[in-house]
Amino acid sequence: MKMKPLAYRMRPEHIDDIIGQEHLVTKGKILNRMIQAERLSPMILFGPPGTGKTSLAYALAKSLNIPVKMLNAVVDKKKDMEIVVEEAKMSGQVVLVLDEVHRLDKAKQDFLLPHIESNLLTLIGCTTSNPYHSINPAIRSRCHLFETMDNIKTAIIRAANDDVNGLGSEPIELTEEALDHLAFAANGDMRSALNGLELAVSSTPKNNDGKIVISLEAAEECMQKKSFSHDKDGDAHYDVLSAFQKSIRGSDVNAALHYLGRLIEAGDLDSIARRMIVIAYEDIGLANPQAGPRAVSAVQAAERLGFPEARIPLAVTIVELALSPKSNTAYKALDEALSDIRSGKSGDVPAHLKDTHYQGAQKIGRGVDYKYPHNYENNWVNQQYLPETIKNKDYYKPKDSSKFEQQLKQVHEKIQSEKNNTRF
Repeated sequence: MKMKPLAYRMRPEHIDDIIGQEHLVTKGKILNRMIQAERLSPMILFGPPGTGKTSLAYALAKSLNIPVKMLNAVVDKKKDMEIVVEEAKMSGQVVLVLDEVHRLDKAKQDFLLPHIESNLLTLIGCTTSNPYHSINPAIRSRCHLFETMDNIKTAIIRAANDDVNGLGSEPIELTEEALDHLAFAANGDMRSALNGLELAVSSTPKNNDGKIVISLEAAEECMQKKSFSHDKDGDAHYDVLSAFQKSIRGSDVNAALHYLGRLIEAGDLDSIARRMIVIAYEDIGLANPQAGPRAVSAVQAAERLGFPEARIPLAVTIVELALSPKSNTAYKALDEALSDIRSGKSGDVPAHLKDTHYQGAQKIGRGVDYKYPHNYENNWVNQQYLPETIKNKDYYKPKDSSKFEQQLKQVHEKIQSEKNNTRF
């Protein structure tokens, strides 16, 4: 009989066998308390691939000896769910472990909801997506949300030493470098790490002492330098984009280049381009006014070159953006003005500023007493521009982020001082 894969053999049968997830399953934690109370509540388990969501769900059901059925929200049909409900009616209760629960369509959802609410079915949904972004509120509001974390090194060590389900029938020794590489190259996927370990063990002969010693070289060959995994439509993609922008805003050039590299590996030039231009104006702004045009030029060059050469202008500009002085004063000033407008604080345009390009405008007081700034010294004259109700508003609050904005600050403060010394 063909042996099942190591990852399957290592699937826990009880909550005490769970690898990691200490924040959920150790004594006093929520899932452990559910088991002690012998009462499972509907839940959504979310986290990266291979962190043991399905195994945890299975172990919870087995810990309480409740019948468990495992379905996939995409592959399995409504008819399959109807069969599970009939089985639950006969046994009194069934735990339904529903993989890819974020893909549950409306027809299946509408069928399941009354059975979840009546406690006939205890739903344990599993997803790699952020439930707040991807799970229908009707399902999400009826479930507790728990995030699973990876603990890959512990899983590898346990599998190597387990003489029942693991690989411990022969003495196995993992070098520290091999252990680190298996965990790192798996990129958070426990299944991948265990599959790599199993291949390394099965393909490595015993040494003179009768041991199977897994070296770094063997681990590298068996993991095949696992390719970078990045789902453009997944939550992790938006996490990387967020980290990319925040690293530049925080002037951490090394982190900015790291996240740029991840986005390049994902081949997502569109997102890189959009974020670069936004960052140049939002986070650098008036502290380095040329950052915006240079970001646009770099994006145009990258689009014309295509990958892999596109990385060159992108790298140059990301270094500049990360190390540029930062200022958000311009768009913050606009946001404050928009806030006033949207809350009704606007008022009438002063009469001397109103349009005069029609016959009879002056007869009704339009444009009268307007002072043309170019007719005055330094092309400036003190007159009221804001509506009367908000005439003393000061939206722009400059910073000393660069010599350029210091100059703007001096001009702004001089004008404000002149205005304050004059009553309109």
